[in-house]
Amino acid sequence: MKVALDVFGGDNAPAAAIKGALKAKEEFGIESILCGNKEKIKEAAKENNIDITGFEIADAENVIEIEDDPTEIIKSKNNCSMAVALKAVAENKAAAAVSAGSTGALVIGGTFIVKRIKGIKRCALAAIIPSLKNHFLLLDVGANAEVKPEFLMQFGVMGSVYAEKVMGIKNPKVKLLNIGEEDCKGTEVHKEAYKLLKQANINFLGNAEGRDIMSGNQDVLISDGFSGNIALKTIEGVSGSLFSMLKGVFYKNTATKLAALTLNGGLRELKHKTDYTAIGGAPLLGTKAPVFKAHGSSNEIAFKNAIYNAYIFAKNGVIKEIEENL
Repeated sequence: MKVALDVFGGDNAPAAAIKGALKAKEEFGIESILCGNKEKIKEAAKENNIDITGFEIADAENVIEIEDDPTEIIKSKNNCSMAVALKAVAENKAAAAVSAGSTGALVIGGTFIVKRIKGIKRCALAAIIPSLKNHFLLLDVGANAEVKPEFLMQFGVMGSVYAEKVMGIKNPKVKLLNIGEEDCKGTEVHKEAYKLLKQANINFLGNAEGRDIMSGNQDVLISDGFSGNIALKTIEGVSGSLFSMLKGVFYKNTATKLAALTLNGGLRELKHKTDYTAIGGAPLLGTKAPVFKAHGSSNEIAFKNAIYNAYIFAKNGVIKEIEENL
């Protein structure tokens, strides 16, 4: 079982991706197909003293850039490194694909190259987020700005299966992001989605307000891509600001510096819990085979963990379970 890796996606490509693939092989025994310009991959490996002996390389003509129109992945750049990785999955040469490149291009490529699971109306990008109690899954976080009630119901089913099969959460608690807890709150889309989620074969517990997002009282939080993306970026911004403020407090004087030393272990644990590199990225749910979006600024550790999570995504039969639940 191999993972197709877009070596030229992300800010630190290609060296970080190649190093991540090597670490995934050494630590987990996971084989990766390095997708991208063959000569440039060999050159980068040599310059960074990375041994890629035994790695399969899938040659690609070019790279789809962040500033490119995402639809170019199925048009003029249909042989870019990302497209080659997705084609490897579509042609059963790899079990999953990983890329840190353009999110829009990956959603379109996943939808039209790997294709959607039969019956799934829209693919959803899911983010794994730390809360007061645990990590939870938030979807959609950007693939679908506008949704229909049926889409949100399907997001609930897909998210529930992923949380159980990959995150190891038994009977995951599912909630719908809304402006109030009552079932009569929200737009007509939210009200209808609430009814459909209640009827679905999942552990749906109703609505969650914005202030409840970080409570940890849900394992899966459902949203349209517009609201979900704002929620995700808000969480990231608040987290970054909080650490900056804590640093300012602890470096204020000698007494606070001593206090910081006392709390050093707890602060390290908190930082690790909010470290995106430990998770590696976000699954694109709804495709016929696993597609995993790594963070754009991924380093070798993030790539290693993205490869690992994509591998577990494929190994644990998430796609089949989604098909059966639908």
